[in-house]
Amino acid sequence: MQILARNARTAFGEIDIVAFDHGVIVFIEVKARRAGTGLEAVDARKQRRLSRLATAFLSGQGWLGRAARFDVIAVASDGACTHVANAFDCASVP
Repeated sequence: MQILARNARTAFGEIDIVAFDHGVIVFIEVKARRAGTGLEAVDARKQRRLSRLATAFLSGQGWLGRAARFDVIAVASDGACTHVANAFDCASVP
């Protein structure tokens, strides 16, 4: 994966990491929690927000037709990291 941007700002907020992976733009949300995995923090509400942020970012770059996916990196209190590729699909967000 090639990192394109960190803390990328849009009119709607910030995307933690934007990367490029084999022709796909990857939007990565990083979550750290003292208790739990952090994955549960990326609920439907957060997914909707990330989808809006990603659309704004792609539009701003002139990349609206490009393939994209959403990944989540969860950092546990003990420092263990879990990377979930394709954590959710923008089309499935209610």
